[in-house]
Amino acid sequence: MTTHSHADDITQCSECSPWDPLEALRGPGDPPLDVLTTGTIFFDIIFTGLPRLPKPGEELHSEGLGSCPGGIANLATATARLGLRTGLVAGFGDDTYADWMWDTLSGQEHIDLSASRRFANFHSALTVSMAYHEDRGMVTHCHPLPEPLEPALLSAPAARAAAVDLKEPGDWWGALRERGTLLFADIGFDETEMWDRAALRPLDQCHAFTPNVVEAMAYTRTDRPTDAVRRLADLVPLAVVTDGVHGSFGIDQSTGEEAYCPAVPVAAIDPTGAGDVFASAIILGTLAQWPLENRLRFASLCSALAVRQFGGSLAAPGWGDITDWWQLASTRATDGDLKAAYMLRDFEFLRDLLPDHPVQGVRRAKGTFALSSDAGRSRTS
Repeated sequence: MTTHSHADDITQCSECSPWDPLEALRGPGDPPLDVLTTGTIFFDIIFTGLPRLPKPGEELHSEGLGSCPGGIANLATATARLGLRTGLVAGFGDDTYADWMWDTLSGQEHIDLSASRRFANFHSALTVSMAYHEDRGMVTHCHPLPEPLEPALLSAPAARAAAVDLKEPGDWWGALRERGTLLFADIGFDETEMWDRAALRPLDQCHAFTPNVVEAMAYTRTDRPTDAVRRLADLVPLAVVTDGVHGSFGIDQSTGEEAYCPAVPVAAIDPTGAGDVFASAIILGTLAQWPLENRLRFASLCSALAVRQFGGSLAAPGWGDITDWWQLASTRATDGDLKAAYMLRDFEFLRDLLPDHPVQGVRRAKGTFALSSDAGRSRTS
């Protein structure tokens, strides 16, 4: 396999092409999309390398700065970069932020926005994220959309899977399920900290649930992630609980599999979007019919590669990044690095999944809007 680097630039070459990990499973009667996503989209400004959050009246200087689409764009970009045909149903404003995010998602990431809406006299939601010591603090400004998106969701192209928010069930869930769409649910932190178990009732419509350990244990009233994932497995066919640097736990009732996967150790810069990247990899692995352990390992690797970059959506790895990681680990193992050798053993399944040709590189978050003339330049920050 030819060595090629994808980490920080857009690869421009006639030999580069997209990589379709589901190609062997595709048939003439397949829906046009692999995954449909929906939610609020934000324009994110990310500061990294802070020693702490600023005190009242204090000015701190960050080591890094990035701007990119955020919110549901994190998940949509992550699935698209893994080769899934992705659709996004979201409400966009009519400001410059919205123009840039629309162009980035549709043109750069090739996400289907045909069911998304543009609203006149409506400005984009904006979040400032401040990353420090593998954590982050955020400030957000947003308004409710002028109109609900449910009609747009009902008219969206059909998809194999849909990513849904358990806090916002709708009639459109049933319409998607009638089309054969598998629902992959997440839920997010409960700011009331009531952790009402009634919030889990919509799981009876879902195929999968991927909460983090705090959410999982709080909703199930358990003290260990292993107990939480077992409780959740009684409610949904595929239950996965993520526990950050401590790994992830999963039970797939449809296959009878249980698995634990340790986290892939990396030097984290920005955790923004890591959960979305993990969930995207689980969706891909499930649609591709991989064993549960391989799904967890692949998701752990993808989220680890994401936190080495900053920028949420634009930190999501593509197949070029995954190939680069494999080749670097292989080189280190050949040079006698035992840790790399053990890592390769755990990820041996990747050998048959990686593309055998150069693939298009991915863009990273920039400190400010990129110019069209920047398309072929290095994307380092």
